[in-house]
Amino acid sequence: MLQIYGVPVSVHTRKVIVAALTKNLPYEIKEVVPVVPGSPPPDWRQLSPTGLIPAIRDGGVELADSSAICAYLERCHPGPSLYPASAAAYARALWFEQYAGGTLFREVVRPLFHEVFVQPRVRQQPTDAAHVDAVLTQALPEVFGYLEGAAGEDHLAGADCSIGDIAVASNLVTFQYIGFALDAARFPRLARWFARVLQQPALREALRREQPAVRAMGLNDDWLAGLPA
Repeated sequence: MLQIYGVPVSVHTRKVIVAALTKNLPYEIKEVVPVVPGSPPPDWRQLSPTGLIPAIRDGGVELADSSAICAYLERCHPGPSLYPASAAAYARALWFEQYAGGTLFREVVRPLFHEVFVQPRVRQQPTDAAHVDAVLTQALPEVFGYLEGAAGEDHLAGADCSIGDIAVASNLVTFQYIGFALDAARFPRLARWFARVLQQPALREALRREQPAVRAMGLNDDWLAGLPA
């Protein structure tokens, strides 16, 4: 059975879980929280050379990095596909996956998660309110503004949901878990796109399965109550 090392509420671990669910693959979560001492297994740096989550074991295959993992799962289990068939749409899906894992995560979601969750709840350190304000007033408008312009009436790389959509949506899920709202008045196209992606069965199932972790961590799941059944 596929073993996924990480935690379900992790932006990148969730992406791998959604890929596995899309392809109807059974999997087992091996909980690893790198910021918690003693959480990673003894061979963690062999399994994940960067020390980051997620990583997988699949038979004799060991692999880290969510993008590499999802590409591996796609090659092993081509359908249903999360990668468009045409070259242009395929490239666009890869671009949004990289933008999500790089710019969106690095400049918005990760620093906010660090300040409002890791610092006060894990490290017992105060939140840097000035850093939070800088992210919300400087980084977020540019990043969300770009995504607002990219979002249309379909998905980010065509008519079907792709790995790019899942990667961006996973970041926005965690953004809301930590107490921030996607402002539909300010970013209406992005909000409508997000609502569409949240209807994808695999993502909905991933969100359902991670709720025990969400509650255990004291994250905000009130926004989920507004989703259509």
